[in-house]
Amino acid sequence: MPRNFADRLLAEIDATQNPSCVGLDPRISRIPRAIRERAVESRLAGFSGDRREALLEATADAIVAFNKAVIDATADVVPAYKPNVAFYECYGPAGLRAYRETIAHIRQKGRIAIADVKREDIGDTSKSYADGFLGSVELADGSSTSVFDADAVTVSPYVGSDNTLQFVTVCAQQGRGAFILVKTSNPSSGELQDLRFDPQHGSRTLYEQMALLVDQWGTKCRGDRGYSSIGAVVGATFPEQAARIREMMENAIILVPAYGAQGGAAKDVMPNLNNDGYGAIINNSRNLIFAYTREPYSSKFGEAKFAEAAREDALAMREDLVSTMRASGRIPVGWAA
Repeated sequence: MPRNFADRLLAEIDATQNPSCVGLDPRISRIPRAIRERAVESRLAGFSGDRREALLEATADAIVAFNKAVIDATADVVPAYKPNVAFYECYGPAGLRAYRETIAHIRQKGRIAIADVKREDIGDTSKSYADGFLGSVELADGSSTSVFDADAVTVSPYVGSDNTLQFVTVCAQQGRGAFILVKTSNPSSGELQDLRFDPQHGSRTLYEQMALLVDQWGTKCRGDRGYSSIGAVVGATFPEQAARIREMMENAIILVPAYGAQGGAAKDVMPNLNNDGYGAIINNSRNLIFAYTREPYSSKFGEAKFAEAAREDALAMREDLVSTMRASGRIPVGWAA
């Protein structure tokens, strides 16, 4: 049997002594000009076909070059990366090529690749999503192959277990993971997720019901360290709700977006951790990968050393998280004093 995803993720967190994750959400206008210009020049040199298609490929090339530089500069600091597919598939086939190459580079560096795809459907459609991102697909000659080959995915669960259990099955078979949306970081999430229902059960909220389901779905996917490969997504912008969710799913690992640019601070993510210091992976996206565009990094590094700026911000994030964990008494045994 493949090694349990939760055990693999916790091992990487221990290796880096860092519960953080880098979100690879590229905006082409913020990628350094030199990278963009090289990509365009390379694709258009001697080209006589459809210029639009060539520029789409050039854009994908620039994204891959930028992502690889950020990954290479931070892979010894962070245990996981989370590319959000929306920033890639908007460029069509070229963008999905960039997405696939990005995931491959993360895994080549020995780190965890979380495909942030938030897929939601039923039956065979859901299984196709799970097979494409986590498992394998059948080819025309009867053989099979992996496609995106991510370590884990994000899943939207609101059509019910018809969707989620397809991912759970593939995760169990392939040693992969899934993070289920429970309480998202956006301000309007409460329009649905905070609704109360079923007075016979204490007027439970929708996000509380989802937390119970995640705990139930993950029971058969627990690893040797007690954590499940089926985790949850809980935004850093809702620490009070996170504390309640943590109580309801003690064995789940929580993927925590919204640290940094969206306003989440280290103190806000602490409720997602268990007392042993484990149980959460905290994501920082555009604030970190584009650190070179803001002070103090813009003056110190400039555009040419964007990857070095990302590395320094990743180190600062680790220090922020670990010092806050230590102050709150949630530091894993064996981590450096």
